Amino acid sequence: MSLDDPVPPTTVRATLDRAGRLIAADRRLLSLNARAGGETGMPLAIPGLDTVVRLALQLAIPVARTVVVADGAEDLDLWVRADPITDPAGVRGGVDLILVGWRTRSPWQSDALHETREADFLRSAAQWEWETDAILSLTALSGRASAAMGVDGQAALGRPLTQLFVLAEDDAGVFPILRGLAARERFVRQRAIVRQTGQTVLLSAVPRLDAGGEFAGFAGYAEDVDPSGAARTGALSTSDVRSDLDALTDGIAARLDRTLRGPLDRIIASAETIRAQSDGPLRQDYADYAADIANAGRHLIGLVDDLIDLRAIEQPGFTVVRQPIDFAHVARQAAGLLRLRASSARVQIDVPAAAESLMATGDARRALQVLVNLLANAVRYSPLDGTIWIRAERDAHLAAIIVGDQGKGIALDDQARIFAKFERVDPGEAGGSGLGLYIARRLARAMGGDVRVDSGPGLGARFVFTLPLNG
Repeated sequence: MSLDDPVPPTTVRATLDRAGRLIAADRRLLSLNARAGGETGMPLAIPGLDTVVRLALQLAIPVARTVVVADGAEDLDLWVRADPITDPAGVRGGVDLILVGWRTRSPWQSDALHETREADFLRSAAQWEWETDAILSLTALSGRASAAMGVDGQAALGRPLTQLFVLAEDDAGVFPILRGLAARERFVRQRAIVRQTGQTVLLSAVPRLDAGGEFAGFAGYAEDVDPSGAARTGALSTSDVRSDLDALTDGIAARLDRTLRGPLDRIIASAETIRAQSDGPLRQDYADYAADIANAGRHLIGLVDDLIDLRAIEQPGFTVVRQPIDFAHVARQAAGLLRLRASSARVQIDVPAAAESLMATGDARRALQVLVNLLANAVRYSPLDGTIWIRAERDAHLAAIIVGDQGKGIALDDQARIFAKFERVDPGEAGGSGLGLYIARRLARAMGGDVRVDSGPGLGARFVFTLPLNG
Protein backbone atom coordinates (compact mmCIF):
# COMPACT_ATOMS: atom_id res chain seq x y z
CA MET A 1 0.00 0.00 0.00
CA SER A 2 1.34 3.45 -0.90
CA LEU A 3 0.71 6.74 0.87
CA ASP A 4 0.17 9.61 -1.56
CA ASP A 5 0.58 12.75 0.54
CA PRO A 6 0.93 16.39 -0.67
CA VAL A 7 4.44 16.78 0.81
CA PRO A 8 7.78 17.88 -0.64
CA PRO A 9 9.49 15.16 -2.73
CA THR A 10 12.24 14.83 -0.14
CA THR A 11 9.76 13.92 2.61
CA VAL A 12 8.77 10.26 2.87
CA ARG A 13 6.16 8.83 5.24
CA ALA A 14 5.16 5.45 6.64
CA THR A 15 2.80 4.00 9.23
CA LEU A 16 3.60 1.04 11.47
CA ASP A 17 1.41 -0.84 13.92
CA ARG A 18 1.99 -1.17 17.67
CA ALA A 19 4.22 -4.23 17.06
CA GLY A 20 6.45 -2.23 14.70
CA ARG A 21 5.12 -3.91 11.55
CA LEU A 22 4.92 -1.85 8.35
CA ILE A 23 1.34 -1.02 7.38
CA ALA A 24 1.79 1.55 4.62
CA ALA A 25 4.58 3.70 3.16
CA ASP A 26 5.48 5.95 0.27
CA ARG A 27 6.80 4.08 -2.74
CA ARG A 28 10.38 5.22 -2.16
CA LEU A 29 10.52 3.66 1.30
CA LEU A 30 8.67 0.53 0.16
CA SER A 31 11.31 0.05 -2.52
CA LEU A 32 14.22 0.61 -0.10
CA ASN A 33 12.68 -1.78 2.44
CA ALA A 34 12.19 -4.43 -0.26
CA ARG A 35 15.84 -4.13 -1.33
CA ALA A 36 16.76 -4.78 2.30
CA GLY A 37 14.64 -7.94 2.30
CA GLY A 38 11.53 -6.57 3.99
CA GLU A 39 7.86 -6.46 3.06
CA THR A 40 4.56 -4.94 4.16
CA GLY A 41 3.16 -6.61 7.27
CA MET A 42 6.61 -7.27 8.71
CA PRO A 43 8.99 -5.13 10.82
CA LEU A 44 11.21 -2.77 8.85
CA ALA A 45 14.25 -4.54 7.43
CA ILE A 46 16.30 -1.32 7.57
CA PRO A 47 18.24 -1.45 10.88
CA GLY A 48 18.57 2.28 11.58
CA LEU A 49 14.90 3.01 10.89
CA ASP A 50 13.69 -0.03 12.85
CA THR A 51 15.73 1.15 15.86
CA VAL A 52 14.02 4.57 15.84
CA VAL A 53 10.58 2.96 15.55
CA ARG A 54 11.21 0.57 18.45
CA LEU A 55 12.56 3.41 20.59
CA ALA A 56 9.42 5.51 19.99
CA LEU A 57 7.19 2.53 20.85
CA GLN A 58 9.10 1.77 24.05
CA LEU A 59 9.30 5.37 25.30
CA ALA A 60 5.86 6.39 24.00
CA ILE A 61 7.32 9.77 22.99
CA PRO A 62 8.41 11.25 19.63
CA VAL A 63 11.96 10.26 18.69
CA ALA A 64 13.99 12.13 16.07
CA ARG A 65 17.54 11.64 14.87
CA THR A 66 19.84 11.49 11.87
CA VAL A 67 20.23 8.02 10.37
CA VAL A 68 22.63 6.78 7.68
CA VAL A 69 21.19 3.83 5.74
CA ALA A 70 23.18 1.62 3.41
CA ASP A 71 21.62 1.18 -0.03
CA GLY A 72 23.86 -0.93 -2.24
CA ALA A 73 27.11 0.93 -2.90
CA GLU A 74 25.72 4.20 -1.52
CA ASP A 75 24.65 5.62 1.82
CA LEU A 76 21.39 7.49 2.34
CA ASP A 77 21.63 10.44 4.74
CA LEU A 78 18.18 10.69 6.40
CA TRP A 79 16.60 12.74 9.16
CA VAL A 80 13.98 10.52 10.80
CA ARG A 81 11.10 11.26 13.16
CA ALA A 82 8.87 8.59 14.75
CA ASP A 83 5.64 9.81 16.38
CA PRO A 84 3.65 7.36 18.55
CA ILE A 85 -0.05 7.26 17.61
CA THR A 86 -2.56 7.76 20.43
CA ASP A 87 -6.33 7.77 19.91
CA PRO A 88 -8.63 10.34 21.64
CA ALA A 89 -9.18 7.89 24.50
CA GLY A 90 -5.45 7.78 25.19
CA VAL A 91 -4.97 4.24 23.87
CA ARG A 92 -1.52 3.76 22.35
CA GLY A 93 -1.39 2.56 18.77
CA GLY A 94 1.43 2.37 16.26
CA VAL A 95 3.92 4.89 14.89
CA ASP A 96 3.88 7.53 12.17
CA LEU A 97 7.32 7.66 10.54
CA ILE A 98 8.61 10.69 8.63
CA LEU A 99 11.90 10.70 6.70
CA VAL A 100 13.27 14.02 5.51
CA GLY A 101 16.25 14.79 3.31
CA TRP A 102 16.89 11.50 1.48
CA ARG A 103 20.33 12.65 0.36
CA THR A 104 22.55 10.11 -1.39
CA ARG A 105 26.20 10.08 -0.38
CA SER A 106 28.88 7.63 -1.45
CA PRO A 107 30.33 6.18 1.77
CA TRP A 108 33.91 6.83 0.70
CA GLN A 109 33.31 10.46 -0.24
CA SER A 110 32.69 13.30 2.27
CA ASP A 111 33.05 17.03 2.59
CA ALA A 112 32.31 16.88 6.32
CA LEU A 113 35.59 18.50 7.39
CA HIS A 114 35.02 21.62 5.30
CA GLU A 115 31.39 21.86 6.48
CA THR A 116 32.44 21.46 10.11
CA ARG A 117 35.03 24.25 9.98
CA GLU A 118 32.62 26.78 8.49
CA ALA A 119 29.77 25.62 10.70
CA ASP A 120 31.85 26.01 13.88
CA PHE A 121 32.62 29.61 12.91
CA LEU A 122 28.93 30.48 12.52
CA ARG A 123 27.82 28.42 15.52
CA SER A 124 29.98 30.48 17.87
CA ALA A 125 27.50 33.38 17.82
CA ALA A 126 24.27 31.41 17.39
CA GLN A 127 21.47 30.81 19.88
CA TRP A 128 19.98 27.85 17.99
CA GLU A 129 20.39 25.81 14.81
CA TRP A 130 18.39 24.73 11.74
CA GLU A 131 18.91 22.72 8.56
CA THR A 132 17.14 22.50 5.19
CA ASP A 133 17.16 20.25 2.17
CA ALA A 134 17.89 21.41 -1.38
CA ILE A 135 14.44 23.02 -1.81
CA LEU A 136 14.72 24.89 1.53
CA SER A 137 12.33 22.66 3.45
CA LEU A 138 13.29 22.31 7.12
CA THR A 139 14.95 19.02 8.01
CA ALA A 140 16.09 19.89 11.53
CA LEU A 141 15.37 22.54 14.17
CA SER A 142 17.16 22.51 17.52
CA GLY A 143 15.08 21.85 20.60
CA ARG A 144 15.95 25.21 22.14
CA ALA A 145 14.14 26.96 19.27
CA SER A 146 10.82 25.46 20.35
CA ALA A 147 10.91 27.02 23.81
CA ALA A 148 12.59 30.25 22.73
CA MET A 149 10.26 31.09 19.83
CA GLY A 150 7.02 29.33 20.67
CA VAL A 151 7.19 27.02 17.66
CA ASP A 152 6.65 23.28 17.47
CA GLY A 153 10.00 22.11 16.13
CA GLN A 154 8.63 18.70 15.18
CA ALA A 155 5.63 20.05 13.25
CA ALA A 156 7.86 22.50 11.37
CA LEU A 157 9.92 19.74 9.78
CA GLY A 158 9.29 19.23 6.07
CA ARG A 159 7.80 22.70 5.70
CA PRO A 160 9.37 25.54 3.70
CA LEU A 161 11.74 27.79 5.63
CA THR A 162 9.56 30.77 4.70
CA GLN A 163 6.67 29.33 6.73
CA LEU A 164 8.76 29.91 9.85
CA PHE A 165 10.42 33.20 8.85
CA VAL A 166 9.55 36.37 6.97
CA LEU A 167 12.78 37.26 5.17
CA ALA A 168 13.89 40.90 4.82
CA GLU A 169 16.29 42.77 2.56
CA ASP A 170 19.57 44.10 3.90
CA ASP A 171 20.57 47.77 3.65
CA ALA A 172 21.68 47.24 0.04
CA GLY A 173 18.30 45.80 -0.94
CA VAL A 174 19.71 42.26 -1.17
CA PHE A 175 18.48 38.98 0.35
CA PRO A 176 21.71 37.23 1.48
CA ILE A 177 19.98 33.84 1.53
CA LEU A 178 19.01 34.15 -2.15
CA ARG A 179 22.56 35.11 -3.10
CA GLY A 180 23.86 32.11 -1.14
CA LEU A 181 21.29 29.83 -2.77
CA ALA A 182 22.13 31.03 -6.27
CA ALA A 183 25.89 30.66 -5.76
CA ARG A 184 25.65 27.55 -3.53
CA GLU A 185 27.82 29.32 -0.98
CA ARG A 186 27.79 30.52 2.60
CA PHE A 187 25.59 33.47 3.52
CA VAL A 188 25.54 35.53 6.73
CA ARG A 189 23.24 37.95 8.58
CA GLN A 190 20.04 37.39 6.65
CA ARG A 191 17.54 39.43 8.65
CA ALA A 192 14.29 37.58 9.30
CA ILE A 193 11.20 37.82 11.50
CA VAL A 194 9.79 34.76 13.25
CA ARG A 195 6.16 34.54 12.08
CA GLN A 196 4.93 33.07 15.38
CA THR A 197 6.32 35.73 17.71
CA GLY A 198 7.55 38.70 15.68
CA GLN A 199 11.08 38.20 17.06
CA THR A 200 13.85 39.47 14.75
CA VAL A 201 16.78 37.14 14.12
CA LEU A 202 19.86 37.00 11.90
CA LEU A 203 20.25 33.80 9.87
CA SER A 204 23.58 32.45 8.62
CA ALA A 205 24.33 29.12 6.96
CA VAL A 206 26.85 27.00 5.10
CA PRO A 207 25.89 24.87 2.09
CA ARG A 208 25.73 21.11 2.32
CA LEU A 209 26.89 19.15 -0.71
CA ASP A 210 26.20 15.55 -1.67
CA ALA A 211 28.81 13.05 -2.85
CA GLY A 212 28.58 14.37 -6.40
CA GLY A 213 29.19 17.93 -5.31
CA GLU A 214 25.55 18.93 -5.81
CA PHE A 215 23.79 21.33 -3.45
CA ALA A 216 21.91 19.35 -0.77
CA GLY A 217 20.67 22.15 1.51
CA PHE A 218 21.88 24.52 4.22
CA ALA A 219 23.19 23.92 7.75
CA GLY A 220 22.13 27.13 9.43
CA TYR A 221 22.29 29.11 12.63
CA ALA A 222 20.17 31.87 14.14
CA GLU A 223 21.24 34.83 16.25
CA ASP A 224 18.68 36.79 18.28
CA VAL A 225 18.45 40.53 17.67
CA ASP A 226 17.28 43.08 20.23
CA PRO A 227 14.68 45.79 19.37
CA SER A 228 17.42 48.29 18.47
CA GLY A 229 18.60 45.96 15.73
CA ALA A 230 21.85 44.92 17.40
CA ALA A 231 22.64 41.23 17.71
CA ARG A 232 22.61 40.22 21.34
CA THR A 233 25.87 38.42 20.94
CA GLY A 234 27.56 41.34 19.17
CA ALA A 235 29.92 43.86 20.68
CA LEU A 236 28.53 46.27 23.25
CA SER A 237 28.73 50.00 22.75
CA THR A 238 30.88 52.12 25.07
CA SER A 239 27.73 53.34 26.78
CA ASP A 240 27.18 49.83 28.15
CA VAL A 241 29.59 50.28 31.04
CA ARG A 242 30.01 47.20 33.14
CA SER A 243 32.53 45.91 35.63
CA ASP A 244 35.39 43.67 34.53
CA LEU A 245 33.79 40.88 36.53
CA ASP A 246 30.52 41.21 34.61
CA ALA A 247 32.37 41.18 31.31
CA LEU A 248 34.29 38.08 32.35
CA THR A 249 31.10 36.35 33.44
CA ASP A 250 29.46 37.14 30.10
CA GLY A 251 32.40 35.62 28.27
CA ILE A 252 32.31 32.50 30.41
CA ALA A 253 28.55 32.16 29.85
CA ALA A 254 28.92 32.44 26.09
CA ARG A 255 31.76 29.92 26.02
CA LEU A 256 29.81 27.50 28.19
CA ASP A 257 26.85 27.76 25.83
CA ARG A 258 28.96 27.14 22.72
CA THR A 259 31.16 24.47 24.26
CA LEU A 260 28.71 22.42 26.30
CA ARG A 261 25.40 22.44 24.44
CA GLY A 262 26.36 20.23 21.51
CA PRO A 263 28.19 17.56 23.54
CA LEU A 264 25.45 17.54 26.18
CA ASP A 265 22.76 17.06 23.53
CA ARG A 266 24.67 14.06 22.18
CA ILE A 267 25.23 12.63 25.67
CA ILE A 268 21.51 12.91 26.46
CA ALA A 269 20.48 11.28 23.18
CA SER A 270 22.95 8.41 23.66
CA ALA A 271 21.93 7.89 27.28
CA GLU A 272 18.24 7.76 26.33
CA THR A 273 19.01 5.17 23.64
CA ILE A 274 20.81 3.02 26.23
CA ARG A 275 18.03 3.50 28.79
CA ALA A 276 15.40 2.38 26.27
CA GLN A 277 17.43 -0.75 25.49
CA SER A 278 16.62 -0.17 21.83
CA ASP A 279 19.66 -2.13 20.64
CA GLY A 280 18.99 -5.16 22.81
CA PRO A 281 18.39 -6.25 26.44
CA LEU A 282 20.50 -4.65 29.15
CA ARG A 283 20.85 -5.10 32.89
CA GLN A 284 18.30 -2.87 34.58
CA ASP A 285 20.88 -1.15 36.81
CA TYR A 286 22.82 -0.11 33.67
CA ALA A 287 19.61 1.25 32.14
CA ASP A 288 18.99 3.19 35.36
CA TYR A 289 22.51 4.63 35.21
CA ALA A 290 21.80 5.82 31.66
CA ALA A 291 18.62 7.54 32.85
CA ASP A 292 20.61 9.31 35.57
CA ILE A 293 23.15 10.47 32.95
CA ALA A 294 20.38 11.85 30.71
CA ASN A 295 18.77 13.71 33.62
CA ALA A 296 22.12 15.15 34.69
CA GLY A 297 22.73 16.36 31.13
CA ARG A 298 19.36 18.11 31.01
CA HIS A 299 20.10 19.72 34.37
CA LEU A 300 23.42 21.09 33.05
CA ILE A 301 21.76 22.48 29.93
CA GLY A 302 19.19 24.17 32.16
CA LEU A 303 21.97 25.78 34.19
CA VAL A 304 23.64 27.10 31.03
CA ASP A 305 20.32 28.52 29.80
CA ASP A 306 19.72 30.23 33.15
CA LEU A 307 23.19 31.78 33.14
CA ILE A 308 22.74 33.15 29.60
CA ASP A 309 19.31 34.59 30.47
CA LEU A 310 20.61 36.07 33.73
CA ARG A 311 23.32 38.05 31.93
CA ALA A 312 20.82 39.25 29.32
CA ILE A 313 18.19 40.60 31.72
CA GLU A 314 20.77 42.36 33.90
CA GLN A 315 22.17 44.45 31.06
CA PRO A 316 21.45 48.19 31.60
CA GLY A 317 19.68 48.51 28.25
CA PHE A 318 17.67 45.29 28.41
CA THR A 319 14.22 45.71 26.83
CA VAL A 320 11.50 43.44 25.50
CA VAL A 321 9.05 43.70 22.63
CA ARG A 322 5.60 45.02 23.55
CA GLN A 323 2.88 43.98 21.15
CA PRO A 324 -0.62 42.44 21.30
CA ILE A 325 -0.52 38.76 22.26
CA ASP A 326 -3.18 36.16 23.07
CA PHE A 327 -2.15 35.34 26.62
CA ALA A 328 -4.41 32.27 26.80
CA HIS A 329 -2.87 30.91 23.58
CA VAL A 330 0.64 31.39 24.97
CA ALA A 331 -0.43 29.45 28.08
CA ARG A 332 -1.66 26.58 25.90
CA GLN A 333 1.66 26.60 24.05
CA ALA A 334 3.59 26.38 27.33
CA ALA A 335 1.43 23.45 28.46
CA GLY A 336 2.12 21.70 25.16
CA LEU A 337 5.87 22.04 25.66
CA LEU A 338 5.61 20.52 29.17
CA ARG A 339 3.06 17.83 28.31
CA LEU A 340 5.56 14.99 27.95
CA ARG A 341 7.43 15.91 31.13
CA ALA A 342 4.15 16.06 33.04
CA SER A 343 3.02 12.72 31.62
CA SER A 344 6.29 11.10 32.70
CA ALA A 345 5.72 12.48 36.22
CA ARG A 346 2.06 11.28 36.17
CA VAL A 347 0.75 14.82 36.39
CA GLN A 348 -2.20 16.24 34.45
CA ILE A 349 -2.25 19.82 33.10
CA ASP A 350 -5.68 21.44 32.76
CA VAL A 351 -5.46 24.28 30.20
CA PRO A 352 -7.80 27.06 29.03
CA ALA A 353 -10.24 25.91 26.35
CA ALA A 354 -9.07 26.22 22.74
CA ALA A 355 -11.66 28.92 22.05
CA GLU A 356 -10.70 30.99 25.13
CA SER A 357 -8.78 34.19 24.41
CA LEU A 358 -7.22 36.84 26.66
CA MET A 359 -5.52 39.70 24.85
CA ALA A 360 -2.55 41.30 26.59
CA THR A 361 0.45 43.48 25.72
CA GLY A 362 3.85 41.83 25.95
CA ASP A 363 6.56 39.80 24.24
CA ALA A 364 5.13 36.41 23.21
CA ARG A 365 8.53 34.69 23.31
CA ARG A 366 9.37 36.00 26.78
CA ALA A 367 5.84 35.37 28.10
CA LEU A 368 6.18 31.76 26.93
CA GLN A 369 9.52 31.52 28.74
CA VAL A 370 7.96 32.72 31.99
CA LEU A 371 5.05 30.28 31.74
CA VAL A 372 7.29 27.34 30.88
CA ASN A 373 9.29 28.13 34.02
CA LEU A 374 6.18 28.32 36.22
CA LEU A 375 4.78 25.09 34.76
CA ALA A 376 8.10 23.25 35.09
CA ASN A 377 8.18 24.13 38.79
CA ALA A 378 4.57 23.02 39.18
CA VAL A 379 5.35 19.67 37.55
CA ARG A 380 8.48 19.22 39.70
CA TYR A 381 6.61 19.73 42.98
CA SER A 382 3.28 18.07 42.12
CA PRO A 383 2.43 14.71 43.72
CA LEU A 384 1.88 11.61 41.60
CA ASP A 385 -1.49 11.72 39.82
CA GLY A 386 -1.75 15.40 40.73
CA THR A 387 -3.30 18.12 38.58
CA ILE A 388 -1.99 21.53 37.53
CA TRP A 389 -4.57 24.16 36.64
CA ILE A 390 -3.97 27.00 34.22
CA ARG A 391 -6.60 29.75 34.24
CA ALA A 392 -6.85 32.96 32.20
CA GLU A 393 -8.57 35.89 33.96
CA ARG A 394 -9.05 39.66 33.70
CA ASP A 395 -8.15 41.72 36.74
CA ALA A 396 -9.04 45.40 36.30
CA HIS A 397 -6.46 46.67 33.78
CA LEU A 398 -4.41 43.47 33.89
CA ALA A 399 -4.53 40.13 32.10
CA ALA A 400 -3.58 37.23 34.38
CA ILE A 401 -2.55 33.63 33.83
CA ILE A 402 -2.78 31.60 37.04
CA VAL A 403 -0.78 28.38 37.44
CA GLY A 404 -1.97 26.33 40.41
CA ASP A 405 -0.59 23.02 41.70
CA GLN A 406 -1.26 20.51 44.48
CA GLY A 407 2.28 20.48 45.86
CA LYS A 408 3.41 20.88 49.46
CA GLY A 409 3.09 24.67 49.33
CA ILE A 410 5.39 27.51 50.33
CA ALA A 411 5.54 29.09 53.79
CA LEU A 412 4.82 32.82 54.01
CA ASP A 413 8.36 33.56 55.22
CA ASP A 414 9.81 31.89 52.13
CA GLN A 415 7.59 33.52 49.50
CA ALA A 416 9.82 36.55 49.03
CA ARG A 417 13.00 34.44 49.03
CA ILE A 418 11.99 32.24 46.10
CA PHE A 419 12.15 35.26 43.75
CA ALA A 420 15.68 36.19 44.83
CA LYS A 421 18.74 35.30 42.78
CA PHE A 422 20.16 31.81 43.53
CA GLU A 423 17.64 31.28 46.33
CA ARG A 424 15.94 27.93 46.94
CA VAL A 425 13.72 27.08 49.89
CA ASP A 426 15.29 23.64 50.35
CA PRO A 427 18.69 23.28 48.65
CA GLY A 428 18.64 19.58 49.50
CA GLU A 429 15.73 18.94 47.15
CA ALA A 430 16.15 18.15 43.47
CA GLY A 431 15.63 21.31 41.48
CA GLY A 432 17.13 24.01 39.34
CA SER A 433 19.71 26.71 39.84
CA GLY A 434 17.62 29.07 41.96
CA LEU A 435 17.43 31.49 39.02
CA GLY A 436 14.19 30.50 37.31
CA LEU A 437 11.73 32.56 39.34
CA TYR A 438 14.15 35.49 39.58
CA ILE A 439 14.40 35.57 35.78
CA ALA A 440 10.64 35.04 35.36
CA ARG A 441 9.76 38.01 37.57
CA ARG A 442 12.37 40.27 35.91
CA LEU A 443 10.95 39.40 32.48
CA ALA A 444 7.36 39.95 33.62
CA ARG A 445 8.20 43.36 35.08
CA ALA A 446 10.11 44.34 31.93
CA MET A 447 6.81 43.76 30.06
CA GLY A 448 4.85 45.93 32.51
CA GLY A 449 3.49 42.99 34.52
CA ASP A 450 4.57 40.87 37.47
CA VAL A 451 4.73 37.37 38.94
CA ARG A 452 3.48 36.76 42.46
CA VAL A 453 2.68 33.70 44.57
CA ASP A 454 -0.23 32.74 46.82
CA SER A 455 0.51 29.67 48.93
CA GLY A 456 0.79 28.08 52.32
CA PRO A 457 2.19 24.83 53.79
CA GLY A 458 0.13 21.89 52.55
CA LEU A 459 -2.04 24.11 50.34
CA GLY A 460 -0.22 23.89 47.02
CA ALA A 461 0.86 27.05 45.22
CA ARG A 462 -0.80 29.55 42.87
CA PHE A 463 1.56 31.64 40.74
CA VAL A 464 -0.10 34.63 39.09
CA PHE A 465 1.58 36.05 35.98
CA THR A 466 0.12 39.41 34.92
CA LEU A 467 0.55 41.61 31.85
CA PRO A 468 -1.23 44.82 30.80
CA LEU A 469 -4.57 44.17 29.11
CA ASN A 470 -4.84 44.90 25.41
CA GLY A 471 -8.27 46.12 24.46
